[in-house]
Amino acid sequence: MLVSWSSRPVNEFVDSPLPNLNGPAAVVRIQDGFNHQSHSFSTLAGTILVQARDPAKLCMEIENAIDEHRFNDAWKLFEQHLHMDGFPRKSIVNKLLTSYAASLDVPWLEKAYGMVEQAIEESKQNLLGKEPLIYLSFVLAKCGLPVPASTILRKLIQMEQYPPVTAWSAILAHMSLTAPGAYLAAELILEIGYLYQDGRVDPRKKINAPLIAMKPNTIAMNIALTGCLLFGTTRKAEQLLDMMPRIGIRADTNLLIIMAHIYERNGRREELRKLQRHIDDSQSLTDTQFRQFYNCLLTCHLKFGDLDAASNMVLIMLRKAREARNSFATAALLFPIDKKSSPGPVSQESLGDKESGGLGNNRSNKDPTLSYEEFYRDRNFLKLDAEAKEVLNALLVELHMQVELITTERGILQPTEKIYVKLVKAFLESGKTKELAAFLIKAEKEDSPASNDNSALVHVINSCISLGWLDQAHDLLDEMRLAGVRTSSSVYASLLKAYCKANRSGEVTALLRDARRAGIQLDSSSYNALIEFRVIQKDTKEAFHIFKEMKEAKIPRTGHQEFEMLVKGCAEGGEAGLMAKLLREIKEEQAVDSGVHDWNNVIHFFCKKRLMQDAEKALKKMRSLGHAPNAQTFHSMVTGYAAIGGKYIEVTELWGEMKSIASATSMKFDQELLDSVLYTFVRGGFFSRANEVVEMMERGKMFIDKYKYRTLYLKYHKTLYKGKTPKIQTESQVKKREAALTLKKWLGLN
Repeated sequence: MLVSWSSRPVNEFVDSPLPNLNGPAAVVRIQDGFNHQSHSFSTLAGTILVQARDPAKLCMEIENAIDEHRFNDAWKLFEQHLHMDGFPRKSIVNKLLTSYAASLDVPWLEKAYGMVEQAIEESKQNLLGKEPLIYLSFVLAKCGLPVPASTILRKLIQMEQYPPVTAWSAILAHMSLTAPGAYLAAELILEIGYLYQDGRVDPRKKINAPLIAMKPNTIAMNIALTGCLLFGTTRKAEQLLDMMPRIGIRADTNLLIIMAHIYERNGRREELRKLQRHIDDSQSLTDTQFRQFYNCLLTCHLKFGDLDAASNMVLIMLRKAREARNSFATAALLFPIDKKSSPGPVSQESLGDKESGGLGNNRSNKDPTLSYEEFYRDRNFLKLDAEAKEVLNALLVELHMQVELITTERGILQPTEKIYVKLVKAFLESGKTKELAAFLIKAEKEDSPASNDNSALVHVINSCISLGWLDQAHDLLDEMRLAGVRTSSSVYASLLKAYCKANRSGEVTALLRDARRAGIQLDSSSYNALIEFRVIQKDTKEAFHIFKEMKEAKIPRTGHQEFEMLVKGCAEGGEAGLMAKLLREIKEEQAVDSGVHDWNNVIHFFCKKRLMQDAEKALKKMRSLGHAPNAQTFHSMVTGYAAIGGKYIEVTELWGEMKSIASATSMKFDQELLDSVLYTFVRGGFFSRANEVVEMMERGKMFIDKYKYRTLYLKYHKTLYKGKTPKIQTESQVKKREAALTLKKWLGLN
C-alpha cells in the first residue's frame, strides 16, 4: 500500500540550523521514515470511478501532465492506472519519481517515497531505475529527511543496484546535518564496509566493478566521522576507525585531526600519543589543524588529571610564542612590514564566515538543486562529489569552532584563558597549591603581564578569596613572596579583610607581619577593618595602636578599591576576565574522577581483545576502588559480550544494574549504549528486555534505527509466533509471546 504523510504538517520536515537539531521531538517523529498506515486510493480524493480506458492512453496522459507540471492530475491518473492495470510501465514510474523529487516539496516527496515502498512490497522493484532512486534519495537527504533517504540507499544495495561512492557520499553529507542522519550515516558505512572487509571482494573480476565503485572512500569516512563528533556519537565513530584498516581506507590530513577528536572524546590518550608522531612529521597540516590536535591532547591530559603534562604543554607554548615574537620583532627592524597587510590573529568567527558562511547557509530544502536531466548527464556524479566535499568543509569548520583551549597567532600556538581556568581549578581541587604557584610564576616569566595587578596569579588569589578559600589564597601569596614576585597592596588588603570577617585572629597577625616584611602599605579600608576587628575582640589597646599607625603613615581615606570593583563587575556580568571565568568554572562544573578514564581504557582493551573474564575482573576492581562505572564502561562490556556471541545472560545482568543505577542516581544512559543493548536483546530473542530498552529510549526521545531492527528480527526470528496461539502454554511462554508480538508491532511487522 502507499504510505501517507498527509496526517502530518509540512513544517515537521523543514530544515533547522545544526545547533538545534539534537533535541526537538519533531526529529523523533520521523525516525521510522513514515507511518505505515494503509489506505485505499479511493479515499484520497473521493470515490474514483474506474472506467474502461486504454492503459496506453492513460500512460500518455500521465506523461503529459508531468511535462506540464500538473502534479495533482498526474497523481490522480496514476491512481486510476493502479486500479485498472497495476503499475504503469517503467519509464512512467521513474518519470513520476524524478519529477516529484525535483519539486523539493515534502507532499510530493512523500508520494514518491510511497511509490517506491509499494513497488518493493509488490515485488515490482524491476520498475525502479537505479539513477531515479539515487536522485530521490539525494533530494530526500537534502530536504532534511535522512531516514527515507537511507532506506532507499539500503534498498538499492539489497537489490544489488550498487550506487557509486561519489553519489552516495553526497547523500551521506546532507544526512549528517541532523542528529538521526549522522547516526544513520555511521550505520550505513558500517553496513557497506562489512561487504569489503578482509578482501572479500576481488577487484580483478569485471563482474565486481559496480561493487568496487561503491566502496567507502576517505571523503565518505570523514563525513560520517565528523557528523558523529558534532552530535556526540563518538563510540560509534570509534567503530568506524576500527573498520578502516580492514577495508583499506587511508587517512588524509583531515582524517588525522578527526581521529584526534574521537580519541580525545573517548579518553584514548595512548592513541593520541601515537598519533602525535604522525602529526609532528606531517608537512601538509595547516595551522588550524595543528591547533585542533594539540587542543585534543591538552584536553585529554586534563581528563586524566595529568597536571604536569598539561602545564608543561602550556609553558612550552608560551616559550615558543615568546621566541617567535622576538624573532618577528628582529625581522621587523631589519625588514619593515606594512601593518595594513600584516596578518593578525584569526578568530573562530571570522574563520567560520570566511570558509563557509556557517552551516545554516549550506542546507536548505529550497536551495537550487540539480535537475534530474543534469544529474543524469553527469554519469560520473562529479557534481554530487563536489557537493559532498563542500558540505564536509562546512562540517569541519563547525568542528573547529569547538576548540577552546588553544588559539593561533601568526602560526604560533598560544594558550587561551580557558586553559588557565581549567588548570587552576584542577590544581586547587587536588590541593597542589605550591605546584600551582610555581606554574603561574613560570607562565608569567614567559608571558609578562602589563602590571603585577593584572597577572594570572593575582586573579587566582582574588578568586580564592571570593570563594572563601582563604588558606589557599594565603599559601599562594607566600609562594609569590618567596619567589621574589612583588604583589600589590590590594591583594593583601582583600585577604586581610576576609580574615577579619572570618574572625581569624592568628592569621590576621601573620598576614600583617608578612605585609610589613614585604614593604606593603595597606590602604585606609584595611586599617578600618583591622580597627573594627580589634574593637569587636575588645582589644582596645591594639585598636588604638593601629589607628595611631594609620595616622602616622598619612593614609588617604579613599584607599584602594580594585578588588571590590572586580568582584562587583563579575557579579553584574561585566568584563569576562580570568577571575570571572574561574569563579564560574568552579561554581558550575563538578569535579571529574580522572580514575574512571584509566579504568575505562583497561576495560576497553580487554573487551576489544575479547578477554571478557579479564574485563569483568577489571570492572570489579574499578568498583572496589570507588570509581563508579559510566555509560562508556557499560558500552565496552556490552559490545565485548556481543562480539563473543551467546552472552545474553551477562548482558541481562548488566541491564539490571544499569536500571538500578538510573533509578537511584542522576546518571543518564546515552543512545549508543542503549542501542548496543537493544541490538543484543533483539538478536538473542530477549523480547521483554528489548521492550524495556525501547521504552527507555523513547522516553528519552532518542533516535532508533527501526530498519536495522526489522532486518535483524526477520533474519533470526522470521518464523517465530507466526501460527495460531497454542491452546496449552505456560505463563512464561505466554509472556514471551506477548513480548515478541509487542516488539513486532513496534517494528511494523504485524
